[in-house]
Amino acid sequence: MATTLAPVDSREVVRCDHCLLVQFRTSNDLCRRCHASLDEEEPEIVAVAPAPQMMPSNGHGRGHLNLAASIRSLRLRGGLSQRQLALRMSVPRTYVSKIENEKATPTLSSLERLARALEVTVPDLLSGGARNRQEEIGELIRDQFIAEMLPFVSQLNGMQLSSILTQVRDLTMRPRRTA
Repeated sequence: MATTLAPVDSREVVRCDHCLLVQFRTSNDLCRRCHASLDEEEPEIVAVAPAPQMMPSNGHGRGHLNLAASIRSLRLRGGLSQRQLALRMSVPRTYVSKIENEKATPTLSSLERLARALEVTVPDLLSGGARNRQEEIGELIRDQFIAEMLPFVSQLNGMQLSSILTQVRDLTMRPRRTA
């Protein structure tokens, strides 16, 4: 099985996790030597992203945000793979992986690009996008659709609520075709 190099404009240097060969990414994403996949297995996107972790810093008792967990949390919350985030940032996927695995520290300009790609502000990025519950409730109530539904929700039973949620979920997963 022959492998070919990816086009010059999209070349990315990668190392095979199996045979450790450092090489340009091939067009079929397989190692030139052992033909194993060059892509790390990406975790399935989960519905609820984990909260960012606070880690002690330098033994002074103060905590600092684990930036890597914050970025991963926001990426998963946005339903993005590492590759999709990297495309939005115009960087190699491996750079996103290195940031999330704390093997690289993003520069200020990278933080700005990360924030733009994740559709958050830099302060939101640094805080893990954590908002308090009151802010989330306020935002939901300001939504016109939710505001119109609110008076009726208390009159519905569990079966009706479940049915409505299923219909809304189906509408978002399979949008209607227009004629």
